[in-house]
Amino acid sequence: MIHREDRDSVTLLRIEHGKANAVDTDLFEDLNQTLDEVEASSTGALVLTGTGSMFSAGVNLFKVVDGGAEYLKTFLPLLSSSVRRLFGFHRPVVAAVNGHAIAGGCILAAACDRRVMNQEKGKIGVTELMVGVPFPVDALEILRFQLPDRIVQDLVYSGRPLGAAAALEVGLVEEIAAADEVIERACELARGLGSISADAFATTKRQIRRSTIEWMERTSPEVDPEVLEIWSRPETLSSIRDFLARTVGKK
Repeated sequence: MIHREDRDSVTLLRIEHGKANAVDTDLFEDLNQTLDEVEASSTGALVLTGTGSMFSAGVNLFKVVDGGAEYLKTFLPLLSSSVRRLFGFHRPVVAAVNGHAIAGGCILAAACDRRVMNQEKGKIGVTELMVGVPFPVDALEILRFQLPDRIVQDLVYSGRPLGAAAALEVGLVEEIAAADEVIERACELARGLGSISADAFATTKRQIRRSTIEWMERTSPEVDPEVLEIWSRPETLSSIRDFLARTVGKK
C-alpha cells in the first residue's frame, strides 16, 4: 500500500492502494509502519506521492458504510493519530501532489512541510461537509495551520476543490509543475531541506508546529467523540450511501 523507494538521501513513499488511493485502516497502519522504518534509517527527507491520476481521493467511504460504527471506532482515531504523526514527523516531508487530493487526501498533503502540485490535471480540496460528516480535530487544525481562517472557512463550507493555479494562489500548495516534473521537483525540495542539520531542522519544526499539536492534544478528547458519534449515526451513513450513489456508483 505504501511503496518505498530510496533515492540517495530522499525516500519516496508512493501510495498504491486501489484506483483511488483511498485511505482506510490498512493504509494508515502501513504508513505508520513505513514511518517507523524511515525513522530507523539514514534518510534525510521524505517525498509522499500517489499513483496514476490520484494522490488520494480521501476516506474509503465504502468501508465506512460497510463497517459502520464498529469500523469507525478504529478508523477515525487511527486517521487522527496518523495525520498528526505525519504533521509532526521530525524529518522534512514534501508532498508531490501528482493528481486529485480530495478530503483526507488534501489533509495528507497539508500535513507535509511543502507541496508541489501537478499543474496539468488534478484538484485539491476538502469535501467533508458535502458528504455530511464533520472533521476530526487533527484534520481541521492541520488545514488551519496551512491557510488563513477565512480561506479555510471558504474551502470547508463550499467543498470546492481547486485546480493547481487556484491552490497556489490561496497557499494550499507552494509550487506547481508539469506532470512529468512533479516528483523530481518535490525530491529536489526534499534534498534541500534534508541538507539542513537534522537536529536543527527537527527542533525548529517542533517549535513551529508545537502550538498546533498541543491544541490538537488538548481539544481532540473533547471534540472527537462527538465527531465519531455524528459519523456513526444511521442517517449519516445513509447520507454517505447517497453521496456514493451520486458520485461513484456501486463498488
